[in-house]
Amino acid sequence: MSRPATTLIIGAGFAGLGTAIRLLREGVDDFVILERGDDVGGTWRDNTYPGAACDIPSALYSFSFAQNPGWTHVYARGPEILGYIRDMTERYGLRRFIRFGTEVTGLTYTEDTGTWTASTASGEDHTARTVVMAAGPLANAGPPDIPGVASFRGRTIHSARWDHGYDMAGKRVAVIGTGASAVQLVPELTRRAARVTVFQRTPGWVLPRLDHRVPPRLRSLYHRRPAARSATRAAWFWGHEIMALGLVWDTVGSTAVAAAARLHLRRQVKDRWMRRRLTPHFRPGCKRMLMTSDYYPALQRPNCKLVTWPIAGISPDGVRTADGIEHQVDCIVFATGFDVCKTGTPFPIHGSGGRLLHEEWSRGAYAYKSVSVAGYPNLFFTFGPNSGPGHNSALVYMEAQIRYIARAVLTIVDRGLLALDVRADSQDRFNRRLQRRLERTTWNSGCTSWYLTQDGRNVTMYPGFATQYTRQMARLDLNDYHLTPTLPGT
Repeated sequence: MSRPATTLIIGAGFAGLGTAIRLLREGVDDFVILERGDDVGGTWRDNTYPGAACDIPSALYSFSFAQNPGWTHVYARGPEILGYIRDMTERYGLRRFIRFGTEVTGLTYTEDTGTWTASTASGEDHTARTVVMAAGPLANAGPPDIPGVASFRGRTIHSARWDHGYDMAGKRVAVIGTGASAVQLVPELTRRAARVTVFQRTPGWVLPRLDHRVPPRLRSLYHRRPAARSATRAAWFWGHEIMALGLVWDTVGSTAVAAAARLHLRRQVKDRWMRRRLTPHFRPGCKRMLMTSDYYPALQRPNCKLVTWPIAGISPDGVRTADGIEHQVDCIVFATGFDVCKTGTPFPIHGSGGRLLHEEWSRGAYAYKSVSVAGYPNLFFTFGPNSGPGHNSALVYMEAQIRYIARAVLTIVDRGLLALDVRADSQDRFNRRLQRRLERTTWNSGCTSWYLTQDGRNVTMYPGFATQYTRQMARLDLNDYHLTPTLPGT
């Protein structure tokens, strides 16, 4: 039997690759990355729908230790982000660690040896002393829960699994969903399809995306002067950090954000009735903010129609709404988001004593500092419970998690520990404080969103500034963990 690896990393997206780079920089090269796809990139490999782009500025949507001086736009398009991820993979020589086409179907902890075993769809097992769950919250497309979907005779496409072989030209297309993917996709579809019908359940707050090409001279400066691109990154970071005052908590800042969004709506939509249908009835930040300057104009094109009646079901020929109308279409695009594991896990995870994590998380996920769960030693999460940002770059939070996890892995290796397991009382104390803080945020102010479980518990977002989160993750306090030394002679 082969010696267990130091670390198994599950997922070759931003988080998995970033963890690998950090481990290499710390002198750890005994790890394996398990990736179910055939390439790196995660969500940016999978989300290739027309118009796919980031709503965080490019300068912030890259790792601080691997900044890209060549971004062509202030807000990078999907293909350019995927190119950055591939370039980073080659630059750090990561492909030799990746096992592509390897879908993990289960994780099991063995207490006697202090190791984890990952079962895979191919039947091959991988064993390691530590595991990093880096699959990400946006890895699995959310299936639509609408009666009659199977009866539809036309083409159905999910935005996260785009069918590039289907020609939209001359087609009647329905778009179900008006979230972050839809507002990027709809403008592109109105340029291609004969008719686009957008089905809206709840309008979102929209702010303009002030995008433009980065001048070649500025890109050249970033290549020659790393300090210049770091300064730009810092400026964007602090600008977004201030936005927390208007998005994380209901303050005078929230009123200012609402005013800016209403002004944007009024400037782009002249029809009062349409403006009324596009105006949210919740405070900014309660749901994800939408960043686009193209969506409202697209809705007003002659070949586009906004429908706000609830969907009653899908018929063989189209979409039926509660007013009794059947909207006949050739294709239905589901921009319905992702199946985020708020109350379970993507596959069975068995911890100490055979405990099962999806059972413990059945009423809502929880963790200590979002990365460790009591009873599951040597297992770490990136973008675990309550690590989601509402106002700043996800990669800022991700870097803080990666540094923390690498420090924990090194502690296990350097001290020869059999197990590093967070104390249940430390975990409970942390989550009680966290939930008290969440009660005062906009996310818990009354709207329905994918941030919350069915009973209204917020297990997704972090209730504070990015600087607070990074400070929280800056120290690995071993007093909050049970340390089990390796038995003598093993």
